[in-house]
Amino acid sequence: MMNKLFLILSTALFLFACSGGDDSPSPAPTPTPTPTKSLMVETQSITNGSEVDAATTNVIYIRYNAEVAVMSGASITLNNSQLMARVDDTDKQTVAISLGLSDDKEYTLKLAAGAVVLATDAKVQAPELIITFKTKKKDTQPEPSTNIPSEPVTASTDAAKKLYKYLYDQYGKKTISSVMANVNWNNDCAEKIHTLTGKYPAMNCYDFIHICYSPANWIDYTSITPVQSWVNKGGLVQLMWHFNVPKSSTSGISELTCTPSETTFRAKNVFTSGSWENKWFYEQMDKVVATLLKLQDAGIAATWRPFHEAAGNATYKQQAAWTTSWFWWGYDGPEIYKKLWRTMFDYFKQKGVNNLIWTWTTQNYNGNSSQYNNDASWYPGDEYVDIVGRDLYGYSAAKEKQEFTEIQARYPNKMIHLAECGLDGNTGTMPAQPGAAWTAGAKWGVFMVWYLQNTGSTDTMCNDNWWNTAMKNSYVITRDQVPSLK
Repeated sequence: MMNKLFLILSTALFLFACSGGDDSPSPAPTPTPTPTKSLMVETQSITNGSEVDAATTNVIYIRYNAEVAVMSGASITLNNSQLMARVDDTDKQTVAISLGLSDDKEYTLKLAAGAVVLATDAKVQAPELIITFKTKKKDTQPEPSTNIPSEPVTASTDAAKKLYKYLYDQYGKKTISSVMANVNWNNDCAEKIHTLTGKYPAMNCYDFIHICYSPANWIDYTSITPVQSWVNKGGLVQLMWHFNVPKSSTSGISELTCTPSETTFRAKNVFTSGSWENKWFYEQMDKVVATLLKLQDAGIAATWRPFHEAAGNATYKQQAAWTTSWFWWGYDGPEIYKKLWRTMFDYFKQKGVNNLIWTWTTQNYNGNSSQYNNDASWYPGDEYVDIVGRDLYGYSAAKEKQEFTEIQARYPNKMIHLAECGLDGNTGTMPAQPGAAWTAGAKWGVFMVWYLQNTGSTDTMCNDNWWNTAMKNSYVITRDQVPSLK
């Protein structure tokens, strides 16, 4: 009986516990609220109201509180001129914006609302950001070098002497603007710069890269009309040559290249009479000579930059062999290279070409000879060179100053030019503004911006803001400021 009673009581207690003690239903669980997403600035490298150095401030970094993306076509402006922006390669929360600043000026940087968005959800947009700041005033007037000859060592025509004297007179006082002619026989990029800025570059650089195809319906170097038109309007002329060669002894102009890995053409064989390299070398030189003589007869002189960037990767990688050269003219090393240069020099003179101011391009070694090769062994010699050039892309003003200072120290009796410059394709960084580079100490005699189709309104490797700022700088010479050299 007791066992039965115990069983009844136990069952009743179990049922009571399962029922929760009353007849009311259990409340539904309260959902956890989803936090509101927001994208805000954490830090910025230029703050409101600050004063910065134009020579050393080339990029502003803006860090957000999450990983971000920059919207295509986003409105990001500096004093109403559109800028380029990218997410930093190493910190995905940071946006880097390339700047082009001048001394003693006030600036307003604006990022429109939605220009920057959350990387994982483009609906989450950063609010508008406005940063106002100014640049420091600089009043540095450098003195020209006293070690450089006042006359060219290589040219004898009146036009060439006048051109050299103008370059010499401006050296150390101002920097002369130039642009690449879209590796064609035209003035298209210069015209686009004028449309954008209201100013023409002082110089236009033409490349003989397509001489092997000329004359053709799309390229004709036998007509000097584009160059003559440029000169008649007050422009100065630069010439260079990406010297293309066939990929093999049988391919002819159907397959051409400058790259040594793509061709069996070898520079050392140019000096072997009867070789296909020897034949091609002199045939192409004769075609270039014919155009140079037409220019000379028209009273036109030019700076001349053949066989550029000869050392190529060998400068940076310390290769025992020179097979890392970017171009065939460097593939067989410095001695063959110098022989090529001197052979062209002597052949042009033999043919009566005397209107060229010869420019050699150094690869420099960034001041650390233990890490980098010094390419002085590639230098053809003072008697064959008037100007030493350097090609730099995306360099800051401070780095340009370092390069300029080192090169001028190594070649104290030559003018130093920035033979090529523009956007660094790997990082998206603009080159330093010419005025900023100048005040930092990189007193290039000339700066020449490379072309790049379908980039900005000028088809060059500098954006519209860069050009608008550069062409207004007091240290930059534009075409309208060049006196008549006739």
